[in-house]
Amino acid sequence: MRRRTPPPPSPLPQRDGIDAVRVRLPATGSWSTVREHLTHRLSGAGPGVVEGMFEAGAVVGADGRPVPGDAPYEPGLYVWFHRELPAEVPVPFPLRTVYRDEHIVVVDKPHFLATTPRGGHVTETALARLRRELGVPSLGAAHRLDRLTAGLVLFTVRPEERGAYQGLFRDRLVHKAYEAVAPYDPALALPRTVRSRIVKERGVLAAREVEGEPNAVSRVELIGHRPADGPGPDRGLGRYRLVPRTGQTHQLRVHMNALGLPILGDPLYPVVAPPVPAGDFRRPLQLLARELAFTDPVTGREHRFRSTRSLEAWAAYEDWAAYAADGSGRQ
Repeated sequence: MRRRTPPPPSPLPQRDGIDAVRVRLPATGSWSTVREHLTHRLSGAGPGVVEGMFEAGAVVGADGRPVPGDAPYEPGLYVWFHRELPAEVPVPFPLRTVYRDEHIVVVDKPHFLATTPRGGHVTETALARLRRELGVPSLGAAHRLDRLTAGLVLFTVRPEERGAYQGLFRDRLVHKAYEAVAPYDPALALPRTVRSRIVKERGVLAAREVEGEPNAVSRVELIGHRPADGPGPDRGLGRYRLVPRTGQTHQLRVHMNALGLPILGDPLYPVVAPPVPAGDFRRPLQLLARELAFTDPVTGREHRFRSTRSLEAWAAYEDWAAYAADGSGRQ
């Protein structure tokens, strides 16, 4: 089988921890110039944007030299450029480095910070922030954690080793355990293993369970609970340890909701709430990636990490409730 030739390295440095966009001109097309193709491809960028990029010499070839707008269309040609990104509201919570060596970086991510650039979250992501703060432009994510979930995330230092670490997650060779705060139901027998089939459709915010062969397995354990008739405002709450055996989108949130125990602060389960405005950091989802353990595929070391964050609704419910009301809480 013929092996694909890897693309040439980017001639442009990162900007704010974000790689330049790489475009390979398609093998077929009716465009006569590079500018015509990019104008078509970036039609949503707005009038005059692509023209301005060419005028500024911001579109470059593999040699780093500006590509003229009237350069003939050449199938297979690579070009690079940086897109102008809209201003993002900074996520005002620290990203804590738990471990770092020449191969990996493990961080303790706060709520509301996306792991990698996606959609409207680009520079305000854990990956971009780490590249800037650590000065390691080659840093890449080995897996992802939901933006609303706090806790441990693994990044790789060397691109050539990233596949080995990603393979650990693909092959389920990583031990992951989460903690959550949700209602307490004394009638629900725990621990238990939940199995179901979960589907997540493109363009639909919430995932859902359907009939069919299970593709999502989670173990749910009760760590502690507050009595329903207790004196505090946190009465009737439970603290749970959640161990996913698989990695479907929103798996733990869906399974907890299916048990009648929706996680506190969840904007999707059981009911999809209206979109939260940018900069609104209220109601942090009370879900934390607490434990991460694996055998390093490169060094052979046994790694075991534990988040030092606490879930506010369990540690200090009144503070979390106030935070949910005015967004002035802590991370």
